[in-house]
Amino acid sequence: MSGEAVWRLPGRHAARRARLLARGRIISAMRRYFDDQGFIEVDPNALQVSPGNETHLHGFQVSDGAGGPQPPLYLHTSPEFAMKKLLSAGEEQIYAFAHVFRAREISPLHHPEFTMVEWYRAGEPPAALMTDCARLLTIAAATARAAGCGPDDGVWRFRGRNADPTLPPERLTLVEAFGRHAGLDLAAFLPAAGVTADAALTQDFRAAAEAIGVRTVADDAWSDVFSRVLSERVEPRLGQGRATLLCDYPASEAALARRRVNDPRFAERFELYACGVELANGFGELTDADEQRRRFATDMDEKARVYGERYPLDEDFLAALPHMPEASGVALGLDRLAMLATGAERVDDVIWTPVAQDP
Repeated sequence: MSGEAVWRLPGRHAARRARLLARGRIISAMRRYFDDQGFIEVDPNALQVSPGNETHLHGFQVSDGAGGPQPPLYLHTSPEFAMKKLLSAGEEQIYAFAHVFRAREISPLHHPEFTMVEWYRAGEPPAALMTDCARLLTIAAATARAAGCGPDDGVWRFRGRNADPTLPPERLTLVEAFGRHAGLDLAAFLPAAGVTADAALTQDFRAAAEAIGVRTVADDAWSDVFSRVLSERVEPRLGQGRATLLCDYPASEAALARRRVNDPRFAERFELYACGVELANGFGELTDADEQRRRFATDMDEKARVYGERYPLDEDFLAALPHMPEASGVALGLDRLAMLATGAERVDDVIWTPVAQDP
């Protein structure tokens, strides 16, 4: 890590400025889309009593709660808990451009502080949000080109992969994706609904992963094996030629999504990819507070095993869930979207004042 902000060096900011201005225009165009759809823009606070309760999600603690009645406070990793509380209070269509904070994340595609666009539709299925995602891709592409930053032929390119953001995205289930891109029958390694994968099933999954060249370690849990195959064999092949909507995740890999009624081994979760880059993560939202508490507890137990730490639960969020209407929500990484739309090589190039890094 360099102590000097290389983006501000002579000539460096000038070289980035056109993309930064295009980023602003993309945000304005997205706001117009949401406003025209009848959404209300909200502004959730960044300080929360819990940063989130997923195993591999790491937050920044900014207060230890010592010396008073205030509990420890964290910078949020997503505005999700706060926005769902607003749904439980009576809001129906809301969106937010939120700065969010995640520790242990810095790379060409990650930054410890980034902008998340999150929105919810009460009473509508995830398919409605998939339509939103497809429209926002075309909006971002057209806006970047109008700003003089998009590729001349309209095709996005990143690390040797390309995608036309104006084409309708393909829809692919996780079972289809594992079969097509990894040569694995994911369904054969899924535990029964509501059952945690046992050691034998996990070992069989590890052996299958090793057979296709995906390295595992002895203490990998089922989710670890799933994540390794997904990241190494499946994700790099998604969103090529056109965007991909990856749907129907195993229920164990969708901490805040409701299960599919017709097959509860799977959850109503989808992700959006372009050029092998994950852009958005959406759910048909879980509103069963007891089930949500069990999932959080399981994830925090695993976090304690792997990382030696756990985060508190947001009891107010759990209390709000029974009052929340059926809804679907999605979070989209604004910086990654702007990166692809403007032809940048890393998210730093579309963040106004990124954390100083080595050039």
